[in-house]
Amino acid sequence: MTSPENATRAIRVIRPLPDQLISQIAAGEVIERPAAVVKELLENALDAGATQISVRLEQGGIKRIAITDNGRGIPPDQMPLALARHATSKIASLSDLENVMTLGFRGEALASIASVAQLTLTSRSATEPHAWQLSGQPASKVMPASGTQGTTIDVEDLYFNTPARRKFLKTDQTEYGHCIEVVRRIALARPDVSFTVSHNGRAVEHWKESEHDKRSAQILGEEFATARLPVDEAAGPLRFHGFVGLPTAARARADAQYFYVNGRYVRDKLLTHAVRSAYQDVLHGDRFPAYALHLDITPALVDVNVHPSKTEVRFRDSRAVHQFVFHAVSRALAHTSATAQGTVPAPMPAASGAMPWVSAQRQTSFGVAQDTASYGALFSGSSFQATASHAMSSNAMRTTAAMPSAEEEEFPLGFALAQLHGVFVLAQNQAGLILVDMHAAHERILYEQFKQALESDAVQLQPLLIPVTFIADPIEVAAVEEHQAVLATLGFDMAVLSPTTLAVRAIPALLKNSDAQALARDVIRDVQEYGGSRVLVERRNELLGTMACHTAVRANRALTVTEMNALLRQMETTERADQCNHGRPTWVQLALADLDKLFLRGQ
Repeated sequence: MTSPENATRAIRVIRPLPDQLISQIAAGEVIERPAAVVKELLENALDAGATQISVRLEQGGIKRIAITDNGRGIPPDQMPLALARHATSKIASLSDLENVMTLGFRGEALASIASVAQLTLTSRSATEPHAWQLSGQPASKVMPASGTQGTTIDVEDLYFNTPARRKFLKTDQTEYGHCIEVVRRIALARPDVSFTVSHNGRAVEHWKESEHDKRSAQILGEEFATARLPVDEAAGPLRFHGFVGLPTAARARADAQYFYVNGRYVRDKLLTHAVRSAYQDVLHGDRFPAYALHLDITPALVDVNVHPSKTEVRFRDSRAVHQFVFHAVSRALAHTSATAQGTVPAPMPAASGAMPWVSAQRQTSFGVAQDTASYGALFSGSSFQATASHAMSSNAMRTTAAMPSAEEEEFPLGFALAQLHGVFVLAQNQAGLILVDMHAAHERILYEQFKQALESDAVQLQPLLIPVTFIADPIEVAAVEEHQAVLATLGFDMAVLSPTTLAVRAIPALLKNSDAQALARDVIRDVQEYGGSRVLVERRNELLGTMACHTAVRANRALTVTEMNALLRQMETTERADQCNHGRPTWVQLALADLDKLFLRGQ
């Protein structure tokens, strides 16, 4: 039986928490590390209309964070409210919250920071003759101070009064890295604002006011600036703009991906998936694209009040937003053909300062490809015939190097000179030498042709004069019987002749020169493994890639100059022709300046 004494002990008394403790609890959500302080203060500065912002850090922001702006400033009578919890000038009602366009709106940041650090607020509004200063300590008063229009918030000794939290911070250098990344994210979104950053008294970054293209080049580097594609599309309440990196300039880590919704940096799975999906058939392996993208949307259609960090959002119509972003990026990447400006793949950098592609021990003799009648059928029935005829008439059997002509301005990939080791096509354009991986290039052309035919429900069948029969296992036979409709959609007519025998009676016309049996087996395997409907939706690109690979020109197949020129012309008119469907580059350019260096010309 419970004694009265034990019963009393079991009763927990409900009491209101002190304001200081409430603020410290809230600070745990808002102020995770010094970088979170930097983020909150920079957002406040931008909301105040600042055009010049200075960030001073000491010991990675642990010792000190001081941010000065030239914004509107805070009147002295409102400064105590600025440090109070849930006090803000940015929203006043639920309607305001549902249509918020400012970066901050919770009214928690300054109060949370002041509860775990020594905070000093100095500000001067346009109507005041001098600045005013207020300490974040309880019962402190607003005092006169010196300063120009704007606000300076000085934060010292972060977590001085919560030592347990301070122990979780990393080294000064690690915390500094997080701080500078936050500044980069915000500076990338606001090129109209100048930013200066110093660490331990040393200037480390300075970005002047500029345009989006220049600011992204400054922050993401020249490599991104020379390998990016612009995006700018609008539909109803949506506008999507910015830059996406070329697939050939993808990175090993996802460390150059910046997405903004109404100017706010976000990490949203839906948006990331939309961009990644657009790259799915042009990105090689586990590489990650670089991008700086901005989505402007009517505020009422997006909820930014999801998490205290404000890096998560929810869209009222998430599917529509996903499709809009996906198609916009897809259309931008579709322009990676040889005719697109600024998309010429650069030569691979040589190691240790060596000249690219050169071996001092060996000279290669380039033999001109000879006519091969059996190979001419590869391009029959396709647009290669027309482009081949045009290339022949306009460039009559150009087999030796010549000075670039005005004609080459019309054809960015120039004209074929020779075939190298049965693998590469050598061509000359105005810029210098072009080297094309003929299998990869032809694979992309076939892939895009087949994808377009499948999307327009116009896959043409090529009946085989003699059906190809082969021994099949029970699983393959069952897959053909079960998925006849899917196989027909893909352009295959297959029949079950016996429990162990299949016959291929027709294949897609685009793939008529492929090995019918090997092609059929691969398609049956994919359809059986992933299911009929799923293979046409989720696994379509992989399946089309397999089919294109079967028909694309193989190594050690000799091409005539006519056929090589036809391949170049087709590349110039094919979307995403800069890389095969596995994401590898299909061609590279060696400029005349690089050739001059190889032979020490002008030195």
